[in-house]
Amino acid sequence: MPLDGDGDGDKRKIFVSATAANYFGLSSSASLAPLSGGPELANFLDDGNEFLLCVHHSEDHQIVVSNRVEAGSSEDRMLVFFKLRPDIITEENLHSNILVSSMLDSPINMLYQAVRQVFAPVLLRDEKWSREFDPKLQNLLRELEAGLGSVLRRTDPAYAGAKYREDDVQAILCPNDEFQFWTERAQRGSKSSSKERASHFKELFEAIAYDYYNLDSLSLFEVVDLVETTRDTVDDVWRQPEHEPFPQPRMQNLLDVIAGSLGRFVQKKLGTLNLWEDSFHIVKENLKAGIMICEQWVAACDHLTGQLWQRYTPHVWQDEKYVPEMLGKLGKRLEEVLTIRTLHEKLTYFLPTGEQQALHLAQVFEPFAGLNPVHYNPYTEPLWKAAVCQYERIISPAEQKIASKLKTFISEIQDSPQQLLQAFQKYKELVRRPSISKELILERETLLAKLQDSVKDYQTDFEARCHGTPGEASGPLAGKNLSEVVNNIVWVRQLELKVDDAIKIAEALLSDLSGFHNFRRTADDLLEHFKVYEQEQFDYWSRDIQAGLSNPKSGLCLQASSPVMELDHSDGALKIHYSDRLVVLLREVRQLSALGFVIPAKIQQTSSTAQKFCKQAVILKQVAHFYNSIDQQMIPSQKPMMLQSALAFEQIIKHSKAEGQITWDNPKELEAYIKKLQIAAERLATENRKLRKWHTNFTEKVVGLMNIDLLRQQQRWKDGLQELRGVFSNLESQAWLHCYLTASTI
Repeated sequence: MPLDGDGDGDKRKIFVSATAANYFGLSSSASLAPLSGGPELANFLDDGNEFLLCVHHSEDHQIVVSNRVEAGSSEDRMLVFFKLRPDIITEENLHSNILVSSMLDSPINMLYQAVRQVFAPVLLRDEKWSREFDPKLQNLLRELEAGLGSVLRRTDPAYAGAKYREDDVQAILCPNDEFQFWTERAQRGSKSSSKERASHFKELFEAIAYDYYNLDSLSLFEVVDLVETTRDTVDDVWRQPEHEPFPQPRMQNLLDVIAGSLGRFVQKKLGTLNLWEDSFHIVKENLKAGIMICEQWVAACDHLTGQLWQRYTPHVWQDEKYVPEMLGKLGKRLEEVLTIRTLHEKLTYFLPTGEQQALHLAQVFEPFAGLNPVHYNPYTEPLWKAAVCQYERIISPAEQKIASKLKTFISEIQDSPQQLLQAFQKYKELVRRPSISKELILERETLLAKLQDSVKDYQTDFEARCHGTPGEASGPLAGKNLSEVVNNIVWVRQLELKVDDAIKIAEALLSDLSGFHNFRRTADDLLEHFKVYEQEQFDYWSRDIQAGLSNPKSGLCLQASSPVMELDHSDGALKIHYSDRLVVLLREVRQLSALGFVIPAKIQQTSSTAQKFCKQAVILKQVAHFYNSIDQQMIPSQKPMMLQSALAFEQIIKHSKAEGQITWDNPKELEAYIKKLQIAAERLATENRKLRKWHTNFTEKVVGLMNIDLLRQQQRWKDGLQELRGVFSNLESQAWLHCYLTASTI
């Protein structure tokens, strides 16, 4: 933007002034007077020894010119002109000897971004330059990039010398930066407690770190799964109870940079396709995966920051919920592209080739030429909307042809509610078109009536089953491994999904019909009824569990100081003081939390205590089951031979009682005790297996001897008997034979 009167016609001064004016957005030559009229510009242009010209635009909108880089406010913007060679600047070398660079924020940040975004990719990844660049220098460049990033993550230039602040996220531009931040903090923290906390966050992030480091190598379908894992990971980070909570500004920035990374990933992957000309099947599957990535992360952020974390008392999300707006809009743009491609497929399906050519359907995508549909931003949106309008004008004649054909097709199946619904869902892109929708008004009225009947059927089914026992004819449908409260809630959630599906199809295709509002009111009332039932089920469960916490006989009262096990003298059975009801409670708490319910603090505390000892309890229950059932696994005649090992096993239990009970709150002692029990149990099981094996072998050999004819095969009988005696002699050397013969005479 050349300014009149700049430099008195000197093209060199005009170039510098225009560049500064364009960069700082200045429109008057008076604003640049300190630059064009000052000695600094002349020194830079006319003195071969002067390499730098720095132009500051300060907070008070003043231009400050200097021949060296000076530290200024972080709010100042700076433009730096510098020379490649120590020459005076002429019109001939103006564009070959002057480099221009802007500087924002801090020199560290600017150098880091320049290395990361410009020089490292060119010198390390470009085939030509990486081949000519010395490997040692390549390693140094990588170290420089890593070192600058590390310094940037540890410092805040706006607060020079101030105490470290965790909510400073200026250097966190992608998820990898966040993961690296905690790795560095774990290594360089000033206190052991802060190192432990950083190590804990580092370990939690390891569930997703590898995939984000290698994000570009993943497919769209793999990243769909990664989004779900990411949601669980950030939830674990936010709700971890072991250390000081994760800072909210830092978490919001992390959610945002994850959204940015996912959006750029989707754009990059879909950018490799020709969305208008490639196979519809390939385009559809990839677009669906891209849409799912966008929608899932938007939904995850909405649910976590808008519901789950706002109810999590130990660490409440304080502000409004965070929703990644740009990622959501990218998802909607992809939905538009998918709708247009799907609409085109349906049009070509209904129209024969001759009519397609007459209506120029092959040229319908010409309005999108030159537009990359995955590049969503506010600047491309007007161009996109204009292209869509032009596209709709092109397909208008084809829609008129389609309307009558679709009407005929639907009229033939309208007596079957299921087929009618399937047809409308299959061709919803066509039915949404205003001209076709108007032509199918009667058919749409029929669909609305069918949906109304379906909602009434769901209501009748719910009212007939809601008070029954799961699995019975008059009760809710039963699922596997679900307690009654969870089963009932899952059952009613399934009914909710069916009603939601009916609402969605009605909103998409029937919202202009006179009966739609009545249908929507009925459906919403039923959904509200479902919600009330859900809450009642949860509230009843909460009251029941909390009442059980004060009842020692309920099986829910697990005290950390209580003994882990004991022998029941009435029947000799080994009993573990960790009830099956606690195992069910753990599963219920986990499942109900996943369903979005806020677990009362007392129940949550009991669940946490039970979870802490669950692993040991499972092992102990296995040992106890073995001990209590080994008697049934023994051959009666061999029981005396097992007596010594059984007594040794029992002695471990009694010995622990003599020394003092083993309790849950002594993990080291408990682990050692469990190992002793496992060794003793394994010894007993091994001995029993060996004895049973030899018993089977003896039986087979004796039966074999009984089947030998002594008159004709006397030698064979003697050989078999000798072999049997040899086995007995071998066992006698192991001190087993005496016990075996004694037991056999009993």
